[in-house]
Amino acid sequence: MKMKQPFASIFGLAALALLAAGVFLLPRTAESNSSQPTNVMKSIYDIPVKDIDGNTFKLDRYKGKVLLIVNVASKCGYTPQYEALQKVYEQYKDKGLVVLGFPANNFGGQEPGTEAEIKTFCSTKYNVTFPMFAKLSATGADIHPLYKFLTEKETNPQFAGRINWNFNKFLIGKDGTPLARFESGDKPDSDKVTQAIEKAL
Repeated sequence: MKMKQPFASIFGLAALALLAAGVFLLPRTAESNSSQPTNVMKSIYDIPVKDIDGNTFKLDRYKGKVLLIVNVASKCGYTPQYEALQKVYEQYKDKGLVVLGFPANNFGGQEPGTEAEIKTFCSTKYNVTFPMFAKLSATGADIHPLYKFLTEKETNPQFAGRINWNFNKFLIGKDGTPLARFESGDKPDSDKVTQAIEKAL
């Protein structure tokens, strides 16, 4: 019986050591998990953007407006849609529509210019007056948070999916909820698009 005491003491000390390790390690693990950064934006209004003149602000500037968000390009077969986008903007802006143009060079390298060149092109060729923004990435590893929000199931379950070309269009409701998505071939002034805009307004 005397020989069992050292073993009992050893096992007891081992149990205490494991207990102590658990007590001290668990809080540190929990703290580590809680501090993990996240890039998922819960609201489109939390997303910072930079306009074509280099000014940074959040999209909450457009709270209460219906938004038509378009990834645009200057050297694309769909580039003439700028004219229809401007037409739709002028037709519905007083009712609360804002068209937002986001140049992206992801598809066919069809937006190679600088912001200054893009701004000049849009204003002189198509008389664009709706808000234009700095170039961003609409897909890939460096995807901008705006397009991450628009294309991921977590934040846009109904209309998620990778952008496939220039001039994809997202219609956003007055409360920031995505309402519709239109492909490159859907003309901005088509019945399909304008009826959705009118319903949202």
